[in-house]
Amino acid sequence: MTGEPHELWKAYIVSKSPESKEQLVLHYISLVERIAGKVSCSLPEHLAKDDLIGYGVFGLLEAVDRYDPERGIPFQYFAVKRIKGAIIDGIRKEDWVPVTVRKRARLLEQAYKKLEEELQRNATDEEVAAELNISVDELLKWLNNIQYVSIISLDEPLVENETGMLRDNVADVLSPNPVHLIEENELKKILSKAVSELPEKEKLVVGLYYYHDLSNREIARVLEISDSRVSQLHTKAIFRLRGKLSRIKNELVRG
Repeated sequence: MTGEPHELWKAYIVSKSPESKEQLVLHYISLVERIAGKVSCSLPEHLAKDDLIGYGVFGLLEAVDRYDPERGIPFQYFAVKRIKGAIIDGIRKEDWVPVTVRKRARLLEQAYKKLEEELQRNATDEEVAAELNISVDELLKWLNNIQYVSIISLDEPLVENETGMLRDNVADVLSPNPVHLIEENELKKILSKAVSELPEKEKLVVGLYYYHDLSNREIARVLEISDSRVSQLHTKAIFRLRGKLSRIKNELVRG
């Protein structure tokens, strides 16, 4: 995809015509395809990439309507959150996650949270398996099957029995607010510390996936491990991070 199409934006801002909007959408459709491709790597095969692209287009349309080039923020940065959010919303509406998978995801998250709060360190596979009363091999199967649930983790309550969600903590960069900026900086510090405390391989997977925008398959090639191993490491990292952030939030509430 080429750089920002300034002339197209000028034409759209002046006219707001469907034709100029369509041209912008066509220009940025490759961004939707890239995001959909990355998300699809973590999903069951029956969820077609074309469907994800369809969901993402709704997010792109919303981003085009809300974007203001005068603020100096590249459209791609502004649009990513909305495109991915639209894809996730579309997946959630399909209710494609089996009840057993949701239940196992909740049990896993509770196990990591409980153990690591008690141990004050990262729990091992053996300890988590024992807590769940399953074998380590069974735990690894759970982690493989559950990974795609983590892509909707922004829509799950940060703390059980509360309505506050992780997505609520993501600030809109086009609506800066001094208080929100301070809170966002503090959240970044907390999250950075939580990531730094992950086991080394999980930290690498998180960095390559979220900061370098690599898919599971690309990460597997970089680290010279299997796709399924990347899936396991990714899922464990997500549950550990959610547990750490949940404990920190509880401490802040109590303090």
